Amino acid sequence: MENNDKNKRKKVFKFSKKKVCYFCINNIDEIDYKNTDVLSRFITERYKIVSRKASGVCAKHQRKLSTSIKRARIMALLPFTINTKLKS
Repeated sequence: MENNDKNKRKKVFKFSKKKVCYFCINNIDEIDYKNTDVLSRFITERYKIVSRKASGVCAKHQRKLSTSIKRARIMALLPFTINTKLKS
């Protein structure tokens, strides 16, 4: 009987509003690695690069964004990881 109840339940999909690319709206063609204010919008609190699906950035700008974040990390403008010290 429980099996039939599970089959009868329908999955409800919620359609969310489509996210639009931040860089396309503001007509930003080149993403500068020195502009850490913009880059910090697209990294998490653990300093990971946010995915396209979560941020809403188009594929072209996501590629440019990831390379500029990586350049900023190498130039020490953005950290690679969180600074955590182990308690001893």
